[in-house]
Amino acid sequence: MGKQLERDLGLPSVTAISIGAMVGSGIFILPGLAMKMAGPAVVFAYFLAGVLVLPAALSKSEMATAMPEAGGTYLYIERAMGPLFGTIAGVGTWFSLTFKGALALVGGAPYLVLLFDLPVTPVALTVATLLIILNIVGAKQTGRMQVAIVAVMLAVMVWFIVAGAPDVESARFEGFFDSGFEGILGATGFIFVSYAGVTKIASVAEEVENPDRNLPLGILGSLIITAAIYVAIVTVMVGVADQAALTDTQTPMEVAASTALPAIGVIAVVIAALLALISTANAGILSSSRYPFAMSRDGLAPDIFENVSDRFETPVNAITITGGVLLVLIAFVPIDDIAKLASAFKILVFILINVALIAFRQGSIEAYDPSFKSPLYPLPQLVGIVGGIVLLRYIGFVPLVGAVVITAGSMVWYHLFVARRGGVGREGAMTDAVRRSVGRDVVEQTQAEVDTGGDEVLVAVTERTAPAVERSLIDLAVDLAQTREGGVRVVQFDEAPDQTPLPQSADTLTEADQAFEARMADRATDSTIPIRYGEVVSHDTRHAIVNYAAEVGTDTLIIERSTGSTPLLGSDADWIEDHAPCDVIEVSNLDHDATERIGVVTDEGPFDPTKVGLADALATAVGGTVTFYFPLGADAPESRRNTTDDYLSELVALCESPVETRVIGSGLDDAIELAAENSDVVVVSGVQRGLTDRLFGRADPVTAGTEHGTLVVYGESQPGRLRRAVERQLF
Repeated sequence: MGKQLERDLGLPSVTAISIGAMVGSGIFILPGLAMKMAGPAVVFAYFLAGVLVLPAALSKSEMATAMPEAGGTYLYIERAMGPLFGTIAGVGTWFSLTFKGALALVGGAPYLVLLFDLPVTPVALTVATLLIILNIVGAKQTGRMQVAIVAVMLAVMVWFIVAGAPDVESARFEGFFDSGFEGILGATGFIFVSYAGVTKIASVAEEVENPDRNLPLGILGSLIITAAIYVAIVTVMVGVADQAALTDTQTPMEVAASTALPAIGVIAVVIAALLALISTANAGILSSSRYPFAMSRDGLAPDIFENVSDRFETPVNAITITGGVLLVLIAFVPIDDIAKLASAFKILVFILINVALIAFRQGSIEAYDPSFKSPLYPLPQLVGIVGGIVLLRYIGFVPLVGAVVITAGSMVWYHLFVARRGGVGREGAMTDAVRRSVGRDVVEQTQAEVDTGGDEVLVAVTERTAPAVERSLIDLAVDLAQTREGGVRVVQFDEAPDQTPLPQSADTLTEADQAFEARMADRATDSTIPIRYGEVVSHDTRHAIVNYAAEVGTDTLIIERSTGSTPLLGSDADWIEDHAPCDVIEVSNLDHDATERIGVVTDEGPFDPTKVGLADALATAVGGTVTFYFPLGADAPESRRNTTDDYLSELVALCESPVETRVIGSGLDDAIELAAENSDVVVVSGVQRGLTDRLFGRADPVTAGTEHGTLVVYGESQPGRLRRAVERQLF
């Protein structure tokens, strides 16, 4: 058994760590900048941001009790949504934490300058360099130090609130909502990063004592406490200090404290600010550097980031690249842009957290068994998703572009670096949830197809159709119509030259026409269901077939399958398949009397409902059996295998005939070959091949052998290309 981390963090430590991860730049730096956007309504912006963070806090609380192990956000999103979204979340969280660390240092330096006359940027760069070195050599905050820092901060903040509350002037809140909807939402998105640390404790869940209780209580309790403190402090700040003074300073907390507190109180505020901001920056470097490290271990980032120093036992390369980005941000990016970008990335990640919970709930991962469940699911998650998207819209152009670039860049990275190396062999709960949803839809469509009644079947032949082929087409039509309580029409379509007038009466019937009439009369007499028959003479057979099918309300059209090479501009059958107002079945080499075993092959996705309905009807009529052949692949994830088994079980339950299933551990070609070897009739989906397919000689995947019949099905209601691509990707 591997070495495990000791669970020694109780509820006070959990709450302190979570509060300590939040309190920092959000209250010591951002209120003045946010006030430029929202005016006095900055108070409401802090409240609204807390409300919109709550869904992610609920979601992460649930997931943390289901997976109380190290990893946090990246782990949950990767498990829920798969490696691709895990990559997006890992990169997005890494940037968010790095930007937050930069924000703390850039915003904290001015507070240090209040005590010592030093240049701001060099001070921030120096402190950042020291913290990077400390992280490389292994120095990090301990639980006791974090509790002490939080205790000092809270004491100073409560002092500020209590001392400043009596001096609040209501006149300073006049025109509270003058900034409008856009100003308030812009400020809400801007200060969103203030709550970024609320779920940070989940990343050390493996060290929490009694995680089922302490994790949700710590996360939700710290959010409520911090939101209340934020709203109270900002209310006092706005109520005691001049708006122009707050918006024109880099140290708004010090400006407000100068009005509400004595000199010793102002010094205490400055010291608390320095403690909070340096603590936040150090925690940011520590936690953000673990994301490229963790992604490297999972195969989503280069192996170089997985290297751990033998001397310091820290991921030096991961810390170094994180520190390099941090220094660049401090040196070249304005503080308001840093704040907006940090918030944008955090909003993006919180959206993914809410989606991840939905994925876990809808998926079929048996190991997901949380002791705490988000109340009112899925309403809070939907609010969090929609609210996050709205905030991204109003946060500004630069951070919105940054979020889009990070998302797109992560996707490109995944496909170029990860997918080309064979992927990581995992899929998320969301993939399984979507697969199950798609599977349910297909099962419902299949049930409707199997249960359909009153099916009108049209058999289209020509005078060149061999009597044996004609007989097999009619046999199939009778089987379909009989099991579905429908009817059969058999029509011989004759084509006359363009210059020849079409006949106006039956007196012009040829000898071949008379022979057809005689055969149909005998067949109609012997049939157990009504068979109507006739002839149509036209100048264009394919148009005549399609027009006739539409005129009589045909549900299924049965034609002989074309043989030989396909003309460049397409055969008549191709055109009919494209334009027929009904399902089309192409039949070749069908020996109806010898049909007992019917094989149905999927084309890399769920079975086409039309194929299932056809196979079941045919097997029911002839007293045969149906076997479904499903190519899954040898390396399919377990969740995919489980969902596929469930789907096939539901499919079997829908059919009236005896059914077997065969899951093939290889590709489609092998499935077709196996079905051909073990079936009298193989049912496959048709490919409606276009001009480009013929120009480039792409092969028709259908195998039409000589020792078995083949039914090629073109369902009228087949899904579009996008839907089909999604189904093939999922299954």
